[in-house]
Amino acid sequence: MTNPSSATPASPAGTGGGCPMSSGPGGPAGTGVPGAVPLSGPGFHTEPQALYRAMRRDHGPVVPVELPGGFPAWLVIGYRELHQVTSDGELYPRDVSLWNQWENIPADWPLLPMVGTPMPSIYFTAGAEHRRHADMVVPALEAADPFEIRQHCEQLADRLIDAVCSRGTADLVAEFAEPLPVLVLARLVGFPDDEGADIARVLKDLADGGPDAQKAHLRFGEHMHRLVAAKRAHPGDDVTSRMLAHPEPFTDEEYALDLMAITAAGHLTTADWIGNSTRLMLTEDQFADSLAGGRHSVAEAMNEVLWEDGPTQILAGRWASRDARLGGRNIARGDMLLLGLGAANADPHIRQQVTDAVVRSGRGGNSAHMAFSHGEYRCPFPAQEIAEIIARTGIEVLLDRLPDLELAVPATELVRRPSAFLRGMTSLPVRFTPVRTTGDAS
Repeated sequence: MTNPSSATPASPAGTGGGCPMSSGPGGPAGTGVPGAVPLSGPGFHTEPQALYRAMRRDHGPVVPVELPGGFPAWLVIGYRELHQVTSDGELYPRDVSLWNQWENIPADWPLLPMVGTPMPSIYFTAGAEHRRHADMVVPALEAADPFEIRQHCEQLADRLIDAVCSRGTADLVAEFAEPLPVLVLARLVGFPDDEGADIARVLKDLADGGPDAQKAHLRFGEHMHRLVAAKRAHPGDDVTSRMLAHPEPFTDEEYALDLMAITAAGHLTTADWIGNSTRLMLTEDQFADSLAGGRHSVAEAMNEVLWEDGPTQILAGRWASRDARLGGRNIARGDMLLLGLGAANADPHIRQQVTDAVVRSGRGGNSAHMAFSHGEYRCPFPAQEIAEIIARTGIEVLLDRLPDLELAVPATELVRRPSAFLRGMTSLPVRFTPVRTTGDAS
């Protein structure tokens, strides 16, 4: 659970001041960045680690990049530099209003939903205001019962598998990995299952983009406002009711935006964690025993994905609150820094340490990756736990129900989502021996 980007189509924050980026030769300088790496193209979809190695060779740990439209940013790919940025919320806050490019950003810029604009939610606030939201949201998530989450996940995973198990083929992305996290999260925040199914459709439309995205975003907000009103009238044992019971008052808009952030942040990232882990187990011999019910290998495969194939490759972002020096680069006030989480995990400066830890305890015992970011604005720990329970339980139920699962196409034909920021598959076709449904629709 990291970036609720797909749930936050936004408009520019106005023409906020700040000088254009300027850092000397080889760095960002306004639009049309000379010598910068375009943050797009097939390399990010096919072999991102090879691309990151080339960036590290040519530019070092902090890379000048060009966003669509020619807008400049810095991509932080060094593990130590990323740790420095995420540990210093004063120098590098997640405060999008600081960006020195707002006066150049058109209203229809395609990355606006990813970058976001200032709004009163846990994800798009900084400093004391962010901590105020976190003090409400994090305990509400933390109070969720892990055993109940697992029970919800088992029931809903069985329901999704029942819909495909008798035909012997399925697309595990569209028919399992994408809907499962949303359905579980909808229950946790307090929705009845029928409304959870519509939220799953809404988030699918948002993730796909296109002409229905704005309508889907409005429907998403309407769902959350109705939920806030319903839980204020009739509280229950759910995240929304616990948020409303927090002693400090918030507006209905703030409650709704925080609920949207919680749900959206756990949607595609957890779905891709399920999909990428399942793909790994279906294509790598070392995880073959998972297909025979080796549950320990499920956890190992999931952690391997967080190191090598994380759902969030690049996270937007941080903005420099003043001029600074990072990784040999001059960072100007208001410059955007993108967090290269996937690249930092492959930084050769830490790989030997990771290898040593693996030898001592196995990869499953090493979780020093940056997959959930780091520091004040990292994915909250309770949210990480919820995502892990959903992903692991979903995969275990899948393998228990369909033990002879195998790819229906060659691994080389699997298509990655065309994004430099998020790493998942557009589909995961599989085949298996048809089996009976559970016969239990509850």
